[in-house]
Amino acid sequence: MTSDGERKSAPPAPRTREEVLALAEQLQVRFVRLQFVDILGIHKSVAIPVTQLEKALDGELMFDGSSVEGFVRIEESDMLLRPDPETFAIYPWKTTPRGTTARLMCDVYNPDGTPFAGCPRNTLKRNLARAEAMGFRMMVGPEAEFFLFQRDENGKPTTITHDQGSYFDLSPIDRGEDARRDMVLILQELGFDVERSSHEVAPGQHEIDFQYADAVTTADRLMTLKLVVRHVAMEHGLHATFMPKPLFGVNGSGMHVHLSLFRGDTNAFFDPDASFQLSRIAMHFIAGLMHHARGYTAVTNPLVNSYKRLVPGYEAPAYIAWSEQNRSPLVRVPSRRGRGTRVELRSPDPSCNPYLAFAVILAAGLDGIERRLEPPPPVNRNIYRMSVAERMEANIDSLPANLEEALDELERDEVIREALGEHIFTHFMEAKRIEWDVYRKQVHPWEVEQYLTVF
Repeated sequence: MTSDGERKSAPPAPRTREEVLALAEQLQVRFVRLQFVDILGIHKSVAIPVTQLEKALDGELMFDGSSVEGFVRIEESDMLLRPDPETFAIYPWKTTPRGTTARLMCDVYNPDGTPFAGCPRNTLKRNLARAEAMGFRMMVGPEAEFFLFQRDENGKPTTITHDQGSYFDLSPIDRGEDARRDMVLILQELGFDVERSSHEVAPGQHEIDFQYADAVTTADRLMTLKLVVRHVAMEHGLHATFMPKPLFGVNGSGMHVHLSLFRGDTNAFFDPDASFQLSRIAMHFIAGLMHHARGYTAVTNPLVNSYKRLVPGYEAPAYIAWSEQNRSPLVRVPSRRGRGTRVELRSPDPSCNPYLAFAVILAAGLDGIERRLEPPPPVNRNIYRMSVAERMEANIDSLPANLEEALDELERDEVIREALGEHIFTHFMEAKRIEWDVYRKQVHPWEVEQYLTVF
């Protein structure tokens, strides 16, 4: 990594095969990591010497897909990686006098050259194509939170926080300030337009926000953000985790997602003459998000642990409602209007696969538009303080209480299943049913402490 005084801004993003090859030569690239994501949202990569870059850019590089979660069986293992030239970037921490290491995000293709149905990036593109056929382009801005924990004397991660800071605190209370600063600097070198970074509500909790972009670019950047955050944390002797609820009794980590649809250069959610200045498109989209909320939650909140966050009292939404004012409902409409009009979905957490999460969120909203669904009136009260009877009277439903319930809802929601495609739906359900089954059979420390000496 270069020193702070020598940090360089990211080179202009290449757009063609030829530009990538020229830039790789100019920057003395020695190795290239071809990155892709499995169904569970785990980063995968194939490292190649730069001499193989031309072959890779021509989509001729094969890898063993049977070794990747939810891809293919061993008897049909050969898969192709097709790099996206616009994602070419240099890893600042792998720059040495002997050369540099670059990366390219890839789509996964079948040997016959057709898009692989199990590739999450392809799945998002397929859903975006549906939106484009309706005249829309989805823009996304996420707020990904994470925790920084200490490591023990053997280097193993703990759940001991490195500070006692809280929302927007500064040093010396926030001992993660230096680590977060280095994360931002590296992200800027990688071409990110970082809008803000801050300490969050819980001790050891942080957030880095970057400018909104189209859905594929944003999903790519989220995966890069996770990689950078973990790398820099390790350099500082810390462990970074995007686990939704690593600590009991404090706020968990969410990933609020800001969404807007554009028609050309015009924000389709804005109507200056409408109620709340929200267009009919925006209202139908909100209704779709609410109608399918129970169906897509297994994708946006995919871990057993995700549901320890989705409980009342810790600022995470547990109830399906919307408001243009308060922050307790599932969907909030921030106050900005005009080009910045957007809706904020507050339930997703950063453990999700962003490609699949954005795909199902878009599918839900588009279904609301196609069917002209109407949302109920906004709820401007603190829903957490409403009684069960008051919520029932207001027809406020709740999100699934655990992963099993969420999977049952996903299985019943044809719109969300179609958005995932049969391949991803089947393999995702299989993996998550196993995860839930293993969890429910465990005897947890709380049970031993609660029952061992009493019964």
